[in-house]
Amino acid sequence: MKQKRLFKVTKHYSGPGDYVFDFFNYAFMIFLCIVMIYPFINQMAVSVNEANDSLKGGIFLWPRHFTWANYKYVFGEASIFHSFFISILRTVIGTLTSVLCTAMVAYTISRKEYVLRKFVTIAFVITMYINGGLIPNYLLIKELNLIDSFWVYIIPGIIGVFNLIVIRSFIEGIPESLFESAKIDGAGDFTTFIKIVLPLSLPVLATVSLFVAVGQWNSWFDVFLYNSSNPNLSTLQYELMKILQNSNASMSGKTATDAFSNTTAAANMVTPTSIRATMTIIASLPIIMVYPFLQKYFVKGLTLGGVKG
Repeated sequence: MKQKRLFKVTKHYSGPGDYVFDFFNYAFMIFLCIVMIYPFINQMAVSVNEANDSLKGGIFLWPRHFTWANYKYVFGEASIFHSFFISILRTVIGTLTSVLCTAMVAYTISRKEYVLRKFVTIAFVITMYINGGLIPNYLLIKELNLIDSFWVYIIPGIIGVFNLIVIRSFIEGIPESLFESAKIDGAGDFTTFIKIVLPLSLPVLATVSLFVAVGQWNSWFDVFLYNSSNPNLSTLQYELMKILQNSNASMSGKTATDAFSNTTAAANMVTPTSIRATMTIIASLPIIMVYPFLQKYFVKGLTLGGVKG
């Protein structure tokens, strides 16, 4: 019976320069982590602190006067849960359709036997630099009968050109012998795409999925443009934006004396600052929960799918 031997990997330092490099490397990475994590922790502390107390400042990592009043105010809106469902539906459907369609186009233009591959690639790249503008865009959406429709969230941005280039570069790195073997076995392009390209492209597809999902989840301007008259299609981000506007409007009609004259009312009061912090936490947590599932693919997919020279 074979016994497993464990080898301990140790780093050998050839001189003081290695120690200095490691010191500054670790120090820089720790500083970078603090800079990136602290704002989120700070907003979380402000979101569970009494709003009138937050106006005084000095909230860093821990609330001075803990309260759930800010969250009760936000979740007290009747439409918030329905808009949360629409956002999840939009993110899931939009991500799946966009990644699948983008991957199919990327596979097509990666094949050398496709005679129009250069023309199609240039046509897509041009759209990254030339845009018709807001009004022509709106008129196009109107002519397509997508106003007041859920599919206005999905169809217009179904192909992302940057994602297309990244996936195409990744597919071009797949050994050509695999495609030749599939062709000899009688597999068509669709079978090759499903059984060879998709499984081998999982890292880059996961990376692109993360990009698309974050964009779909955070988007609210298209709701404002195309579906603002239909509350049933409102998304979480758009509803949070309206709540913030309402809190700004309500605070503008109050003086500082009115706000702090009643102790009980002041304790339950909400301010734009507290609502903004609460909105940040509510909008960020769901999409942050997706990162751990895709993290193992992220670095590999982004590196291998980089644009080649």
